[in-house]
Amino acid sequence: MFFLGGGLILLIDLGLLVLTGWALVDALTRPAPAFVAAGKLTKPIWLAILGVALLLCLVGAARIFGLFGAAVAVAAIVYLVDVRPAVREMRPGGPWG
Repeated sequence: MFFLGGGLILLIDLGLLVLTGWALVDALTRPAPAFVAAGKLTKPIWLAILGVALLLCLVGAARIFGLFGAAVAVAAIVYLVDVRPAVREMRPGGPWG
């Protein structure tokens, strides 16, 4: 029974790692002026937030049920649900370059 619970937590932690990694890679590929044009935090700030979140996942400090786990999940979800769609709307050749 404990093996099943531990395996489920490990699977959730792995999912959080993948989600955070996806958010970081996506932020790396977006043009910096698009973040400002969309009215969001700047690209370096988002890269720092997501980089620290990924680092916490990699060192195991971001267990899903811990305080850091909640912060990592919120950072990745906010980026993917709020920032990413707004930045994706900014097309190359727009007023930001």
